[in-house]
Amino acid sequence: MHAAEAAQQAPRIVGRYAIYGEVAAGGMATVHFGRLVGQVGFSRTVAIKRLHPQFAKDPDFVTMFIDEARLAARIQHPNVVPTLDVVALEDELFLVMEYVQGEALSKLIRAARRRQETMPPPVALSIMAGALHGLHAAHEAKSERGTPLNIVHRDISPQNILVGTDGVARVLDFGVAKAAMRATSTRDGQMKGKVSYMAPEQMRGRGVDRRTDIFAAGIVLWEALTGRRLFDGNDPGEVLAKLLEDPIPLPSSVEPSLPQKLDAVVMKALERDVSLRYATARDFATALEEVSRPAFPREVGEWVETVGGDALSRRAEQVAEIESVSSHVGPQVHSPPDSLPVAEVTSQVTSPSEVRHSMVSQPSHASVPSAVAPAPKRGPLIAVLLGVAAALGIAFVVLLVALVGRQRSPSVEAVSTGAAPSPPPVQTMAPAVPPQPAVSEVASAPEPVAAPSASAPVAKPKLGTTAKVVPRATSKPATKPTTAPTPPKPASNCNPPYTVDKNGIKRPKPECL
Repeated sequence: MHAAEAAQQAPRIVGRYAIYGEVAAGGMATVHFGRLVGQVGFSRTVAIKRLHPQFAKDPDFVTMFIDEARLAARIQHPNVVPTLDVVALEDELFLVMEYVQGEALSKLIRAARRRQETMPPPVALSIMAGALHGLHAAHEAKSERGTPLNIVHRDISPQNILVGTDGVARVLDFGVAKAAMRATSTRDGQMKGKVSYMAPEQMRGRGVDRRTDIFAAGIVLWEALTGRRLFDGNDPGEVLAKLLEDPIPLPSSVEPSLPQKLDAVVMKALERDVSLRYATARDFATALEEVSRPAFPREVGEWVETVGGDALSRRAEQVAEIESVSSHVGPQVHSPPDSLPVAEVTSQVTSPSEVRHSMVSQPSHASVPSAVAPAPKRGPLIAVLLGVAAALGIAFVVLLVALVGRQRSPSVEAVSTGAAPSPPPVQTMAPAVPPQPAVSEVASAPEPVAAPSASAPVAKPKLGTTAKVVPRATSKPATKPTTAPTPPKPASNCNPPYTVDKNGIKRPKPECL
């Protein structure tokens, strides 16, 4: 299928991933182009390996696969393809990996053979040295608590070494091999492919460790240098017999152009006695780097592009088309996990920035394009401003009443009318008899405790009546109160805002209240 046609097909959405066309297919899985869709428009091209249904539907296999993948996620090294995620659906299993523009070593060896060429020894040394450094990082991986994980790949083969156009070799499929061995141990076709790169102790069912991977890496290096298969046969039994019993030829005996000093390095990795092999993958890599100069990454990348040719070009076009198409798909505003209606979701967002930040592609929830997201309304802002203005007005009134109240004598009750305009000031005369204990003639009017509000006016006497004020009985003579500050903006006759009777008591002018 043409790259543009494959890219423009609607992708399948699985969680936060968009799955596009196939990259490659194998006995266990199909590899697809994918796009990781994140928040605020973030996206990234990934490789998504979809396991075949017979594996994904096996509960024991799925459990083992996920457990191994979790361990593999602890490996962090530039020569290892990182495992980014594992997605398990009801009957499907997806392994999400970093996408690398490059080709599997197995395809590069076959392509070179078709060109009647062999891989240049410096290129082969560079590729295998890098893969061995990645293996060593896996063998040394530790848990979050610092406990060694004792990871063994178990399936080092040319198919599981990816060589990028950047000239870097990367080991992939950590975590897959152990589960795959269990699931495919009775399938002859699959078994044949695995047997060709198995160590003798692995075939005999004995314990495996990092040196098992070193033996497999030695087979891969031998084949890369010679361009031939080391252990080959018509059936697994024949392959098994060669692996366990046949003498292993020196690389230089198959490809005379190879330096003989390289033979010893390769043959030590291929020792059938585990104790005679390199103790670590790093030791093997160091020996390769010391015996001859490996090619620089630039040289490896150029060789990969030359041999990979059209296949790499087509894949690069597909990736470019997929990234171009996916970049036009706008982020989406979707409902939260409780699947609220779109209108309710929109009402939960308080600012335009939150709307933009919430635009993610999660197909498991209802979603709408960002183009239909309602614009923020001005109503809430106006309501807030009106509320602030009202609060300021109330505060001003309370302050004004408090200032006026401070002018009142503690021994006098102020009574005013409320339903009609204020009458002129009334000069109340003191009684001619000696003062008696204070008794209010308006017995039903309680003493004010707080400033009255507009909604609850204080009861006032009717028009035309004179309110008599009887001084309270006190143990000391009444004294002249301290003059209070003049309230702001008095009326024209409110300076001063009170009158003084003959007893020296200040009486506030009602119209100045």
